[in-house]
Amino acid sequence: MSQSELADRAEVSVSYISLLERNKRDPNLSAVQKIANALNVPFSILMFLAADRNELNDINPELAEKLSYTALKLIEASTNESTSLP
Repeated sequence: MSQSELADRAEVSVSYISLLERNKRDPNLSAVQKIANALNVPFSILMFLAADRNELNDINPELAEKLSYTALKLIEASTNESTSLP
């Protein structure tokens, strides 16, 4: 998904998405919720993917891997659905 498409779906600017991707800006919770909605990914899963590895030390590594895989598949499916729409 392009920055432009994500920005449009999340109702934020392309420059804001660019700043987030380059770690030049920290999003507020409402922006993260908008981005999660735009990606059709539950907010909690998106937050999990954004977590620092040190924050995940108490999670079973196998569970963390499964959660990551599932979240990425949700994002992939969402992107595929949006490109197949007329």
